Amino acid sequence: MASSIGLTHFTSSGVSFPATRRRWNGGSRVGTLRVFASETKQQEPDLSVNVNGLHMPNPFVIGSGPPGTNYKVMKKAFDEGWGAVIAKTVSLDAAKVINVTPRYARLRAGANGSAKGQIIGWENIELISDRPLETMLNEFKQLKEEYPDRILIASIMEEYNKAAWEELIDRVEQTGIDAIEANFSCPHGMPERKMGAAVGQDCALLEEVCGWINAKATVPVWAKMTPNITDITQPARASLRSGCEGVAAINTIMSVMGINLKTLHPEPCVEGYSTPGGYSSKAVHPIALGKVMSIAQMMKKEFKDGDYSLSGIGGVETGADAAEFILLGANTVQVCTGVMMYGYDLVSKLCSELKDFMRTHNFSTIEEFRGASLQYFTTHTELVRIQQEAIRERRAIKKGLQSDKDWTGDGFVKESESMVSN
Repeated sequence: MASSIGLTHFTSSGVSFPATRRRWNGGSRVGTLRVFASETKQQEPDLSVNVNGLHMPNPFVIGSGPPGTNYKVMKKAFDEGWGAVIAKTVSLDAAKVINVTPRYARLRAGANGSAKGQIIGWENIELISDRPLETMLNEFKQLKEEYPDRILIASIMEEYNKAAWEELIDRVEQTGIDAIEANFSCPHGMPERKMGAAVGQDCALLEEVCGWINAKATVPVWAKMTPNITDITQPARASLRSGCEGVAAINTIMSVMGINLKTLHPEPCVEGYSTPGGYSSKAVHPIALGKVMSIAQMMKKEFKDGDYSLSGIGGVETGADAAEFILLGANTVQVCTGVMMYGYDLVSKLCSELKDFMRTHNFSTIEEFRGASLQYFTTHTELVRIQQEAIRERRAIKKGLQSDKDWTGDGFVKESESMVSN
């Protein structure tokens, strides 16, 4: 599909779409650091972003999960000022989705199980939406009618069935949603039906399903990646080659939160039993950064001329956490567990802290620093070469001139100082 760079137009609602369906400009910005000394009074940093033709007031997006599970909570997110909302994942037949409770477990700093330490990890064994699809669709439509200028993204997941995917896409698009996030990454629940990570871990299957989706969809499509794979760039590449406009990473990490040493039962404990679940929160942040960095490098190298996007997910609780994702090339940053822990008003803190970071470096827009830190990653072999070269240069400076012929007129004073011992 041809790139839509330079062809974006805006609708009367304020939501922008490419003139031809979909695609991010800005690949050439990745890895380029631009810092300007402010000669006049510094303007307020602009947090707005344009992603695949969609305009958002800030890069903070409600990640698919409990914070986007119904009309009331999604409305709350828009009212608090989140840049976009991704609803909880829907499928055609919600009757097959049966959740249990309790379905969350927390990891605290210090002794696991202590009620005093800071929460650094969160596990869930929650499934996709258990609400009837028609109910969710009606709420999508209501939200778009009430917030026509805000971005609402439908997260969808289906079985390995082309007709089912096509029907689901058609039905969610009729509500007026602005984009689709295809859930190829849920680490637990219904893998026997080839749903979630069962697709995201099989690149051949993923490519086929993405082909179905992109042949049907008329809005931008993001593919949500699982971290439970050896090389995350492989499914990301397959998704983009199959027509997806963006990649979101990472979903939760398969985990067992812990064992209660008093009862000997695992957590979260349901009638004495448990099952492996998805791990999120602060402790996964470094892992998510590594995965996003790998995807961004691949996209910069192989998809730099297209209007593709990258959404960073994993342990975002501060503006600094978000800045790290953006410095690695992310256009947007998703938050799910953070909202469950701190509430929807967390977005005001995130925006304020991200602006503080931008003021410190005189950045006026997100694009000015997006991807700026990618240039500082290399191979271990190259690190050795760089350090050895630096050592040789320092030794040469310390040793001073080797011969009388090396003196120069312009650098005479510095050359003299280079050979002084005290």
